[in-house]
Amino acid sequence: MQKPEMEWNRDTAHIVSMERCGPYFILGEASHMALVRNAEGQAVEAGKKAGELLRALGAAGRPVAAKLDGKAIDLESVVTCEGVLEPIFAESEEGLDIIRHSTAHLMAQAVENLFPGTSFGVGPSIKDGFYYDMGLPSPISEESFPAIEEEMKRIVKDRLPIDRVEMSRADAIELFKGRNDPYKVELISDLEEPTVSLYRQGTYVDLCRGPHVPDTSYTPFFKLLSVAGAYWRGSEKNPMLTRVYGTAFAAKKDLEAHLKRLEEARSRDHRKLGVELDLFSLQSEGPGFPFFHPRGMVIMNSIMEFWRKMHLKNGYSEIRTPLILDRSLWIQSGHWDHYRDNMYFTEIDERPFAVKPMNCPGGILIYKTQIRSYRDLPLRMAELGIVHRHERSGVLHGLMRVRCFTQDDAHLYCTPEVVKEEIKGIMKLCRYIYTDVFGFPYRVELSTRPENSMGSEEQWNIAESALKEALEESGTKFTVNPGDGAFYGPKIDFHLEDCIGRTWQCGTIQLDFQMPEKFDLNFIGADGAQHRPVMLHRTIYGSLERFMGILIENFAGAFPFWLAPTQVKLLPIAADFIPYAKKVQEALGEHDIRTEVDIRDEKLGKKIRDAQMQKVPYMVVIGEKEASGGSVAPRCRTKGDLGNMSLDSFLELLDNEYRPEIRKL
Repeated sequence: MQKPEMEWNRDTAHIVSMERCGPYFILGEASHMALVRNAEGQAVEAGKKAGELLRALGAAGRPVAAKLDGKAIDLESVVTCEGVLEPIFAESEEGLDIIRHSTAHLMAQAVENLFPGTSFGVGPSIKDGFYYDMGLPSPISEESFPAIEEEMKRIVKDRLPIDRVEMSRADAIELFKGRNDPYKVELISDLEEPTVSLYRQGTYVDLCRGPHVPDTSYTPFFKLLSVAGAYWRGSEKNPMLTRVYGTAFAAKKDLEAHLKRLEEARSRDHRKLGVELDLFSLQSEGPGFPFFHPRGMVIMNSIMEFWRKMHLKNGYSEIRTPLILDRSLWIQSGHWDHYRDNMYFTEIDERPFAVKPMNCPGGILIYKTQIRSYRDLPLRMAELGIVHRHERSGVLHGLMRVRCFTQDDAHLYCTPEVVKEEIKGIMKLCRYIYTDVFGFPYRVELSTRPENSMGSEEQWNIAESALKEALEESGTKFTVNPGDGAFYGPKIDFHLEDCIGRTWQCGTIQLDFQMPEKFDLNFIGADGAQHRPVMLHRTIYGSLERFMGILIENFAGAFPFWLAPTQVKLLPIAADFIPYAKKVQEALGEHDIRTEVDIRDEKLGKKIRDAQMQKVPYMVVIGEKEASGGSVAPRCRTKGDLGNMSLDSFLELLDNEYRPEIRKL
C-alpha cells in the first residue's frame, strides 16, 4: 500500500470545530467571521491566524503560542469563533512547557538526521526540561551529545516552520509504518479518536497534540544532560529504549543559571557523599536495600531520637507492628486491590502472608484490642515502621528511591468534632520540624479524589472540605493537586525546598473515612452508643532514608553540630601527645560530645586535610603547648581558628552549640 502524503498549507490550515459562539454556531470555516476579544474587551474580526490577531489586538513581545478561552493553540491556528484570545510568552510556566516540548522534537529531528533508522517512543516536557525515548540502530552515550547539539543548532538556524496537520487514524498508521516507526503505530492504534494531529519540521514528523512554537528558531537555548534506559511504556516485558534527557529555557541567562544549579547538585549528590563520608553503601547483594555504616547510623539515630522526644512531648504514644502479616489483612484494608503489584509475599505454615508496604493496618489492629471511649480520643499512635515496596530497578536512586525504608507514621483516631484541630496540630508540628529545626521552607498541596478511589462522593466531599478548612483557618497557603489523593482519602502534602531551590515531597496528612468502615472501628460516645472514629494518617519525615538523603544534599555533607557523626576531631601532632588527646576525648565524652582521635602516624597537614574532607565541625590540634598547659586550640568549620583556650572554656562553647528544643506545640 502506498503511504499517504501529508497535504499542508500554512495559509489555509485552521481549527476544525463546532462550537456555540455567542448567539450562533460557527462551523469552523474561515469564511465565518466571529469576534475575538482580549481581556480588556478590545475586539477584532476573526478568521485569521492567532498570531495575526494578537498583533491586531496590540499584543507586545514575541509570544510562542496563544490561548483561546483558556485552551493553548498554535500561533498558526486560524481562529473562527468568538472568545478571549491571550498570548503565551516563553517566560511563563506554560510557555516554557511549550518550548521544552518543541525542543524535544528538535532533538529527535537531530537524532534522526545523525542516526538514520531511529524509531521514536514519547518525548514529553517534564519539570525543568524534557526527554525522548528512542529505539536507536546503535547505542549512544553522553559522548554523542556534542554532535547532536551541533545538529540541533543547525536546525535552529534553518528556522524550519513547525506545521500541524490532522489526518485519520488509518492514514497516520500507514504514514508511520512507511517511516518504520512501530512505537508511533502502536500509540495511534490505541487511540479512540477518529483523527490525530501530527507536527512536521523539515523531514521530521511526529505524533503530537501540540501546541508548538512557530518555527525552530524559537528554541536556541538548550543542553542535553544525560542518557538512560527506559522500557517502552514502563513495562519490563517491552523493549528497552534509550532515554535522552535535556533542558531548555527562554533565555540564555536562565539556561546558564540552571546548569550552574545542576553542577551544584552534582557536587552535593548524596550517593557520592555517602561513600566519601562513609555513611552508607549500596550493594549488589541487596539492590534497593541500603546498608548504613556507623557514621550514617549516628545521623539516623539522631533524627529518630529527636522525633521520639517531640512526639512524646506532643501527646503521641509509640507502637511497633510486625513486618509480615496475613494476606487477608491486606485484602480487608484494600491494599490487595490497589497496591499488590508493589508488595512482596511469602508463605508460613501454608498460609499466605505479605511483607507490609504500609504501617496502617497493623496500627488498626492495636486500636481494636480494647474498647475505646470518647474520653480516650483523640488517640495518637506513632510508629517508626520498616516497610517494603517493590520498585523497578530502573527507578532506584540511592536513598531517595529504595525498596525498604523506615516510615515515621502516626495514626490519629478522633471524633469528627476535633478533626480540624488535630490537622492544625499536625501542621504546627511540621512547621516547627521543617523550618525551625532543619531550616527548610516549604509549600503545601491539597490532593483530591483519584480515579481508583474507595468510598462515596459524599464522604470524599466531607473529607476534602475538612482538610481545606483546616488549611484556611490556620492561614496556610496551598495549591490544589486534583486527583492525586490516596485511594482511601484526600491528603495534604508538604514539599520542602532545599538550599539550591529543589523541592522534595516529605510529609503528608491523609483523612480517612474508609479504614474505620472496613475494620469496623468504634468508640463509645457520651451517649453510650457506638460511633465511628475519623482516622488521620500522617508522616513528617516521610521516609527516614529519603530524608537523610535530602539532609546530605542540603548540607553538602557539612551537617550541623547536633547531627554531625563526629563533632570534634582531635589531632595530636606526634605520638607523645596521644595520651593527652585521649584525656580530652574522655572529658568531651562525659558531655555527650562525639569525638575521635586521629592516632595515625601522619603529618599534621594530612590529618587536617582529612578532617576537612570529613566536614567535622571542630578540629583540635594538640601539641606541647596544649598538653603541658591543659588547654586546646580548636578550629571551627565555619569560624576558623578560635585560639588557645582552656578545656572548660571549650566545653562551655560546645554546650552552647545549637540542639533542637523539644517543644510542646
